[in-house]
Amino acid sequence: MKAHPANLKYAIDIGSPPSLPVAGSDVRFPVGRIYCVGRNYAEHAREMGHDPNREPPFFFMKAANSIAQNNSTLAYPVATKDLHHEIELVVAIGKGGKNIPVEEALEHVWGYGVGLDMTRRDIQGEAKKMGRPWEMGKSFDESAPCSALKSAAEIGHPAKGAIWVKVNGVLKQQGDLAQQIWSVPEQIAYLSGLITLAAGDLIFTGTPSGVGAVRPGDRLEGHVDGVGDLAIAYAR
Repeated sequence: MKAHPANLKYAIDIGSPPSLPVAGSDVRFPVGRIYCVGRNYAEHAREMGHDPNREPPFFFMKAANSIAQNNSTLAYPVATKDLHHEIELVVAIGKGGKNIPVEEALEHVWGYGVGLDMTRRDIQGEAKKMGRPWEMGKSFDESAPCSALKSAAEIGHPAKGAIWVKVNGVLKQQGDLAQQIWSVPEQIAYLSGLITLAAGDLIFTGTPSGVGAVRPGDRLEGHVDGVGDLAIAYAR
């Protein structure tokens, strides 16, 4: 992508771009776009009423400014009575490209984080019934909490290990990264055949089974082996 001239002037000030901290550093990772992979764990596909066979992956998006920082207390989302948690491994893209071969995909990864794809399930479900896009069930204020990122240079490329989330200390979702239907390299290769990936893009890589409701006052703790931990709470 072309760099923007330093002397550009804008009609309004919208502040700094969305970003995430880099663990152990005072620098931040700028967030461009957020792509999410749907139904990438077989048991989650089944609990949502779908066939978990290895069909081509599909993606939906969240706005970059839907990022919420680790250890935050969030306002409970408006317009929903059925907010759900979905714990996910997050991939941070450091080098863009299109039509990236699977065997070269990990060269484009800067690092990893722990994320929650928070979902207004009632809005999503109603949109599905009506055959309409369900973006408003997925992309809303603070719908993408994420931990600080760790670089692949530090932790490598996790392809197996526990992923889980607790709500008020009770384990609700648990799985293993090895259970992903489409691996991280395969996701990157497929997605880069649909759009040109750019540095700063995030990929939320899907969630294991056990998704469920979150209520005002609840505290969520998420974990991915080798990557880190995420904690958020919802105000009463």
